[in-house]
Amino acid sequence: MSSLTQTAAPTFESPLKRVAHRLLATDGSTVPAIARITLGAVMLPHGLQKAFGMFGGYGFEGTMGFFTETVGLPWIIAFLAIVAESAGALALIVGAASRLAAFGIGSVMLGAIVTTHLEHGFFMNWAGSQAGEGFEFHLLAIGLAAIVMVAGAGRASIDRRLAARLA
Repeated sequence: MSSLTQTAAPTFESPLKRVAHRLLATDGSTVPAIARITLGAVMLPHGLQKAFGMFGGYGFEGTMGFFTETVGLPWIIAFLAIVAESAGALALIVGAASRLAAFGIGSVMLGAIVTTHLEHGFFMNWAGSQAGEGFEFHLLAIGLAAIVMVAGAGRASIDRRLAARLA
């Protein structure tokens, strides 16, 4: 008889669990936590304007009308933009689904540059002398979103706790 070497049976992780782990994986770093909380805190008032009409905003119906009729976005893109800026901003603040939320906000900012702000140049309209706002704010938001998409949520996040449970 020949001797057989036994090896441990391979463990099979479900594809859903692998994807969830990749989306949630993060370490205890402070830098991505600062980026996600800052981005969430800056975007939340904009989202509340669009979703609920707070802070002088037009609310959900008014924003949907502006996005679909004036800007010409399909309704689903308009809806996702409102969700990204409101629910996505809240998710970033608490660190839940942070990569997805950052991707949503980054996408909204890129879309805003292309559809509205690029024609007005780089600088914001601080002096009121331009026809519209430039895109410098949007680039900063995209940069913060990129940090979160690459590094994860960082310290003090729901993502970090969930990733530890999945491991």
